[in-house]
Amino acid sequence: MMEGVKKMASRKIDGILNERLIDLDLVARNKREAIEGLVDRLYEVGNVTDREDFIKDVFEREKEGVTGIGNHIAIPHGKSDAVKATSIAVGRVKDGIPWESLDREPVRVVILFAVRNADTTNVHLKLLSEVAMALADDDTLKRLLETDDKKEIIHLLSQEMN
Repeated sequence: MMEGVKKMASRKIDGILNERLIDLDLVARNKREAIEGLVDRLYEVGNVTDREDFIKDVFEREKEGVTGIGNHIAIPHGKSDAVKATSIAVGRVKDGIPWESLDREPVRVVILFAVRNADTTNVHLKLLSEVAMALADDDTLKRLLETDDKKEIIHLLSQEMN
């Protein structure tokens, strides 16, 4: 039973993250530039209909708590009417950028969740949970920081945990 649930959640990640939403050479000097760069990708593929509104919603959520989870990873997110299709965009910066983080270390990988307001809270929480489970693995963290293969990034974030 649990295995079936994990497969279903993994397919969910596969369905909302694709190579066009991954930037392994994101140019950003700070949190704002990183978020704007990822929102640009979401906007270009049509998953976000209003770039400025969604950026505003992400920064409103940023005020609620720390999204830098440690190990050079941040998971900002926004739930917004500007989101047409619930999606995840991933960006990696060469050098770390300043970010409020639990371990006070700079962030190198930003995983931005864009969630439709029409989606239930459960969708948002399930996606965050699935990615958090993948990020609990040290090998996954290492590969996220090193790989140049976008398909591997998708696999890493949607892998089934044993």
